[in-house]
Amino acid sequence: MNEKILILGKGFLASRLKEELDSEVSGARIYSFADADAEISKFNPTVLINCIGHIGGNVDACELDKDKALMANSFVPLMLAEVCIRRKIRFVHISSGCIYHYDYKKNVPLKEEEAPDFFELFYSRTKIYSEQPIDNLSRQYPILILRLRVPLDNRPHPRNLLTKLISYGKIIDLPNSVTYIPDFLKATRHLLEINATGIYNVVNKEPLRYRDLMEAYKRKVKGFQYEEIEFNKLNLVRTNLVMSTEKLEKTGFKVRTINEVLEECVEGYLKS
Repeated sequence: MNEKILILGKGFLASRLKEELDSEVSGARIYSFADADAEISKFNPTVLINCIGHIGGNVDACELDKDKALMANSFVPLMLAEVCIRRKIRFVHISSGCIYHYDYKKNVPLKEEEAPDFFELFYSRTKIYSEQPIDNLSRQYPILILRLRVPLDNRPHPRNLLTKLISYGKIIDLPNSVTYIPDFLKATRHLLEINATGIYNVVNKEPLRYRDLMEAYKRKVKGFQYEEIEFNKLNLVRTNLVMSTEKLEKTGFKVRTINEVLEECVEGYLKS
């Protein structure tokens, strides 16, 4: 790929994208349009990937520090988008699928064009605040929006679903769309290569039942135990939903089902 790529942010996803795309990374703090413009001008990229965001240990951290969440998840992406438009740089924004209500009895997998409607979590609101205007801009400018959901990786990390479930010891039994990070990295490269614009759900095909992941781990780690509990007993505000991969598949990218990757994921995780 003949592009000069700059990633802003030095978190979990930024480090994985850096490896895949052999790109430069900046962990500079952005508080204003001038900050964004100055940092981007240092690198003079042709593609900017925004991995700046605030989630904390989990989404509840955004309720505790709303100013930080609003700046990182809403204002910074908008400033970066505007800098990229002015400098004719391609902009890639990392968004989230945790922005919808979902009724398992009525809904089908959610497509990209459906309007977000989950406002109960401040984290979700901040992601909606940035995604909606950036999506409108993508109809005229080279902007790509990648929606992840519940990242699952083959390496240990606090943000990794597998790491979280192992530590919790308790799981819910609701099917959820999940993003397997090795597949997300390949999809990102593919979408950049075909100059895709607009929103893409970058999740694996078919939802994951967490027990299937735990059983895959249990087969490799003898003696591991876990417990299933009803979601409503957690007394937490969360989104549980299934997203469509139809748009991504229509680009020619092969989207693997989540159950195809579980053994690979666990084996890689344990080797790491």
